[in-house]
Amino acid sequence: MDSSVPPPHPSEPQPRRRDRHGRGMRGPVAPPQVPLSVSRAESFRDLVQDSVERLERRWPQLAEVDFLVLDVPRSPEETVPLGSAVSAVKGQPAQIVVYRRPVEIRTKSRDERALLVHEVVVEQVAELLGLSPESVDPRYGQD
Repeated sequence: MDSSVPPPHPSEPQPRRRDRHGRGMRGPVAPPQVPLSVSRAESFRDLVQDSVERLERRWPQLAEVDFLVLDVPRSPEETVPLGSAVSAVKGQPAQIVVYRRPVEIRTKSRDERALLVHEVVVEQVAELLGLSPESVDPRYGQD
């Protein structure tokens, strides 16, 4: 038999197409579109973004505010805050920060987390605008 491909030299490494047991190469545990592949931090950012979008419809001036998610507060305090608001300063826009770990510790399910995130965002927006939380979101405290 004529073979157009010369046999590989025994000392040359061959590319592996399958693992040594013949079951195929390992792949991801879950495809990217499945929620399992979304990290907790990304999921939390999505909750904050949903809450912000909900409020921006009613308060268009929030488009100029930076919303941040940090894992924990930087300075140790007696009580751990769930969020903070910083007014605009020369050259820097106002900021609202939501702290992920303190919120996650206080909630057990995604639904509870979504409610608490929204409450924190509403409270910080109210503080920044100098309003009551009920005037920022009429459904505040009812969920």
